[in-house]
Amino acid sequence: KERINSMCLGNRSSFEVSFRHLSEHSQLLAIWVAESPTEMLKIFDEVAFNAAMMMFSRYDSIRGEVFVRMSELPTTDRLRDLRQGHLNALVKVDGVVTRRSSVFPQLSIVRYDCGRCAYIMGPYYQDGVTEVKIGNCPQCQSKGPFTVNAEKTVYRNYQKISLQERPGSVPAGRLPRTKEVILLADLIDTCRPGEEIEVTGIFKHNYDASLNTTNGFPVFSTIIEANNIAKNQDTFASFRLTDEDERTIRELAKDERIGEKIIMSIAPSIYGHEDIKTAIALSLFTGESKHVGQQHRIRGDINVLILGDPGTAKSQFLKYVEQTAHRSVYTTGQGASAVGLTAAVRKDPVTREWTLEGGALVLADNGVCMIDEFDKMNDKDRTSIHEAMEQQSISISKAGIVTTLQARCAVIAAANPIKGRYDSSVSFARNVELTQPILSRFDVLCVVRDTVDPTLDEHLAKFVVESHIRSHPLNRTSAITDDNSNKSMIPQDILRKYIMYARSKCHPKLNNIDKVKIQQLYAELRSESMTGGGVPINVRHVESMVRMAEAHAKMHLREYVRDEDVNMAIRVCLESFITAQKFSIARTLRKRFHKYVTYNRDYNQLLLWLLQTLARDLVAYYQILHRVQPTQVEVPVDDFEAKAHELDIHDLVSFYRSELFASQDFTLDPRRRVITKHFR
Repeated sequence: KERINSMCLGNRSSFEVSFRHLSEHSQLLAIWVAESPTEMLKIFDEVAFNAAMMMFSRYDSIRGEVFVRMSELPTTDRLRDLRQGHLNALVKVDGVVTRRSSVFPQLSIVRYDCGRCAYIMGPYYQDGVTEVKIGNCPQCQSKGPFTVNAEKTVYRNYQKISLQERPGSVPAGRLPRTKEVILLADLIDTCRPGEEIEVTGIFKHNYDASLNTTNGFPVFSTIIEANNIAKNQDTFASFRLTDEDERTIRELAKDERIGEKIIMSIAPSIYGHEDIKTAIALSLFTGESKHVGQQHRIRGDINVLILGDPGTAKSQFLKYVEQTAHRSVYTTGQGASAVGLTAAVRKDPVTREWTLEGGALVLADNGVCMIDEFDKMNDKDRTSIHEAMEQQSISISKAGIVTTLQARCAVIAAANPIKGRYDSSVSFARNVELTQPILSRFDVLCVVRDTVDPTLDEHLAKFVVESHIRSHPLNRTSAITDDNSNKSMIPQDILRKYIMYARSKCHPKLNNIDKVKIQQLYAELRSESMTGGGVPINVRHVESMVRMAEAHAKMHLREYVRDEDVNMAIRVCLESFITAQKFSIARTLRKRFHKYVTYNRDYNQLLLWLLQTLARDLVAYYQILHRVQPTQVEVPVDDFEAKAHELDIHDLVSFYRSELFASQDFTLDPRRRVITKHFR
């Protein structure tokens, strides 16, 4: 009753029934539905409509029919495995939508007019397979002519899509198969080209004159008449969240360190790169778009450009976003043209009319578009996305079609430096073949350098080896648990639900933020950018700070933007600006804006490594003198703080109070100013 009530309150005509629940309640009914779905679903539709009418007696004035949609079918068949045994049975297949036709009216209940006596015959139910033919008029007994009564005939919506096998499911050396799927009634326009869907429907044969001409009479083509469509993205959609999911998300949001945990959970298989993970997290949560006087729209999506040396996991970050984002499109600069990114005009093979086909940016509407090898694109192709990245619309004027398409998506791009490796002696603009207009449209610029550091390289190699051991298909049970960071990571399925919940339910407002701080910082950055070269600062960077502050507030599910959100946005914006400078200028800027750059940065792991290094040296010295393992060693606080000051880390109080410090058996004696390391 609750589900019928919610369906009627939403004025919908689809009532979803789980096949698993049906089989648990009545196995006989489940078998009949699977074997004879055409007849059984008609009965189900009638019963569901009667149940709705019992609860809402006037519901027939809103919806004339109610359709029962079967979900959670236990088996999924591949398109290439459908055979004659599946004919007229309920099947579930998955694939990618490659083409979608226009919506046409199809006869549902037809009435005929007699041409001699004007008698109206019918109604006759048209099943979509065989045409209803009238023999004699029941009033004048004439054999015609008969014409369709257009006023009293009932039509239903009809649409055809082409479903192609997913690239990952095609056997090696084979081409992907395609099957036509028929959408009726309220299923039309529920999916669009480029989306991965699961179709539950009836596998039917259809008469095709061309096949009979080629192969002889008894050959038929096959189609799938869709009963239910489920998108893969809808698994983590906000409207699919249960009450338990919402409670879990609310409990997570109460944690003060939820922002750090989310950033740590971004791409957990990639070591380090906290700045890139922060930028991707902010881009996934996005800011708030504004409509100024209903005339001008300010985008809320955050664009990110990752530039760095080869082998620094740039493409892996993009692949992670593709798997995590609710709606995403992945493309490469070498294989993407201007029309492939924006929109193309092509002639429809069926109707022979000129039609519009959306490109990657249009398909990623309200999602994320990833562009790998961004520097390999032609200048003409790259210029075509200027409008899409700022105004978030694409204007088309081709083949007599003048229109504007929406492209409200974030762009995350990856590029390589001109010389193969990033040269820190020159500015960002001279390291990449990108023009100034396109660079100014990116909110965050992330520079990844492959520097040689024996200690960090050792940790990286250890992380990679442990990741391979954990991920081996035959060795899943022997997961390595000595990594303390795994305890604070959020599972990926919960993270996806958290992101979707924050995007749909949380809309933070800008009230009582420190405007003076942003004004002064903008003025200082403007003067520095004019004198030091690098990336020029303009008004877009102020909007970028506001967007990132809103995205950071969404991470914590706040209703208002706080000062800490603004400080985090300033830190990310400054890091983006400083890393785009030459090494000498970047060092000066880092000292000048030190209080902003180090805000809320988690240096605990780095400080722990410093402390363990000092303790390890003392243990080695003790073993040389006494030839035994010590039970404890004492590290002078002055030596430790001197090492930390060399790395521009001055606030050590939070590290002394952290769980990480205590979990490694360190204790601080402030009176004697020593740190004691105990060995068990």
